[in-house]
Amino acid sequence: MRWLRKNLVVIAGLLTLAYLLLPNAVVTVFSFNKPKGRFNYEWTQFSTDAWKHPCGVADMCGSLSISLQIAVWATLVSTALGTMIAFALVRYRFRARGAVNSLIFLPMAMPEVVMAASLLTLFLNMGARLGFWTILIAHIMFCLSFVVTAVKARVMSMDPRLEQAAQDLYAGPAQTFLRVTLPIAAPGIAAGALLAFALSFDDFIITNFNAGSTVTFPMFVWGSAQRGTPVQINVIGTAMFLVAVVCVVVGMAAGRRRNKPAA
Repeated sequence: MRWLRKNLVVIAGLLTLAYLLLPNAVVTVFSFNKPKGRFNYEWTQFSTDAWKHPCGVADMCGSLSISLQIAVWATLVSTALGTMIAFALVRYRFRARGAVNSLIFLPMAMPEVVMAASLLTLFLNMGARLGFWTILIAHIMFCLSFVVTAVKARVMSMDPRLEQAAQDLYAGPAQTFLRVTLPIAAPGIAAGALLAFALSFDDFIITNFNAGSTVTFPMFVWGSAQRGTPVQINVIGTAMFLVAVVCVVVGMAAGRRRNKPAA
């Protein structure tokens, strides 16, 4: 009992982590399944056919390409705009600053179905043609709030004396920003960018309302689940999970290597 009380927090953390990773483990296992019939819900036989032919299902890789393009552009635009907004909210005082601060959280607090219907109404009233660009505009809008929140938290924790020291050493505004401010804020910016990419790539509700005839990967998965889930969907899901894990591991390794000289 003494050992259990001493390690209770660690055990609870490991159990929670296992609970969170259980769906990923199931997806990974069933990516090597050879199903009988249309549905890939029961284990039958080990097979690597789906990994050899990940684009064996019609239109799946096309929808995946569209989702990746939208996610990349939404991440780039929302990260650039969100970083500037975060710096403006933290470093400057202006009228309606409190209102802007509150409005930033509105897309995060609003139910997705309400936002999706509102955006659809806006696009229809503007006469916009639903498709790739309307999806991209919608994704930039709701990703922006998450980027601002992540970058703002990092900027608020920055020590302004470091920038003042750089200016005392005759560094110009651009030089101070590039060599001092930006490297310190980089972890928050990277966190916001990764969050924006994950949210954009994974979104279904807002995309479904504003997609028109464009089919993204989440919409393809939803449509396939009604007719029969192909094994290749699990292959793509496993590959995306592994890429995310590799990015996190590389980021942690780079952070440790960067902190060693400082220590």
